[in-house]
Amino acid sequence: IREMGAQITRDFAGLPLTVVTILQGGAVFMADLIREIHLPLKLESISVASYHGGTESSGTVTFHQTRLPDLHGRHVLVLDDILDSGRTLEAILRKFRAECAPLSLKTCVFLSKKISRAVAIEADYSGFDIGNEFVVGYGLDYDGEYRNLPVIGVLKEEWIGRQ
Repeated sequence: IREMGAQITRDFAGLPLTVVTILQGGAVFMADLIREIHLPLKLESISVASYHGGTESSGTVTFHQTRLPDLHGRHVLVLDDILDSGRTLEAILRKFRAECAPLSLKTCVFLSKKISRAVAIEADYSGFDIGNEFVVGYGLDYDGEYRNLPVIGVLKEEWIGRQ
């Protein structure tokens, strides 16, 4: 995270930067990353989901808000916890380009699954590459739980569906 923050600081030096966090999963990552970005920035968030229970993306991206952040004339860095199918990030970028008129759009994820994605997208900044496993902790959840774990772990099959 420190290295990513330093690179982002260099890349956006002197530019009007807005960081948009995808809630809820990106919140923990955002809190750590923005402390490593050493330049003025605005912070916004957007609430979307593509997981509706279960361990695989539903294929449908749902926007949970009607008002988009004011990104006109700003350089925008979209943060998320994990890049999986790519549908969520692609839908947000498409919507921001169409409706928000940013000067530029870059993406940053904490984890990137090294899989064949449903859409052709890669993050501009990525913390760690992982395999095709369902992970929880550090903001990542399963059905709303485990976000508060201080580590990232693979959710074992026998725990899926337990109450």
